[in-house]
Amino acid sequence: MPQFKLRDGRELEILDNGINSERAIIFHHGTPGHASAWSSWLEEAALSGIRAISYSRAGYGTSDRNPGRSVINVNTDIAQVLDAKNITKFVSIGWSGGGPHCLANTFEPRNVGAISLAGVGAFGVDDLDFLEGMGPENHDEFGAALKGEAVIDQWMNDNAGAMKSVTGSDIIEAFGGLIGDADKAVLEGGEADAMAASMRSALAVSFDGWIDDDLVFVKKWGFDLASITKPVFLWQGDDDFMVPHAHSYWLEKHIPTATLTFKPGEGHISIGVKYRAEILAQAQGLLK
Repeated sequence: MPQFKLRDGRELEILDNGINSERAIIFHHGTPGHASAWSSWLEEAALSGIRAISYSRAGYGTSDRNPGRSVINVNTDIAQVLDAKNITKFVSIGWSGGGPHCLANTFEPRNVGAISLAGVGAFGVDDLDFLEGMGPENHDEFGAALKGEAVIDQWMNDNAGAMKSVTGSDIIEAFGGLIGDADKAVLEGGEADAMAASMRSALAVSFDGWIDDDLVFVKKWGFDLASITKPVFLWQGDDDFMVPHAHSYWLEKHIPTATLTFKPGEGHISIGVKYRAEILAQAQGLLK
């Protein structure tokens, strides 16, 4: 996968669908995740003449780690990508752990809006129980992250090794209590192999990106949601045990420009699989 050299010497994995345009969608993958998670979205965007770019967040795949990063730091990386590719207007789309990162992009001057799919809310706030409704695996994982980098590093080595070699045939079992019936149905319907391949690519070098994401999500993001002025569209279902729907309701409450599309019966994965065309159309509308 092509590498992009940043000014600080780090490199990012980048996928660009090659459409010749100064307007683009920037995609932020989940946790864990990889640029390739968006490959089919980039292809579909190209069919509509939309430029689309995804990247592997710092520490995932062959993207170099950025130790101590916070959510807002993503704007430094994305701004350099925009400069190099002559992008003058963009919409950000983020899934799950990519949700906060796409919201951070609304503070980049060239951004015209963000779309968060089952995006995570903030930790440690009075009006959101971050872990309520999550599968037991997430309780263990974030419990380790709260104890610091050494503990979450050990937790990954003890518990996450199977994800490094996961295949389509065993990804449902690997997710355990984090997915419900809606997500199992879309994985059984043909999404499993692509998702498993993306997971393997994400973790091929190390757990660093996943570790850093977990540490990022249990501290302040580095920006105020109430200060967002760009349009924000939230998508969420209620069969979600990775990021329960309370998170999207909380985001809707705290982002003054937010509009929530709630889909009963949809899960963490199915929300994007089933409504991809509508979400891309929403992004295209923001780019006009």
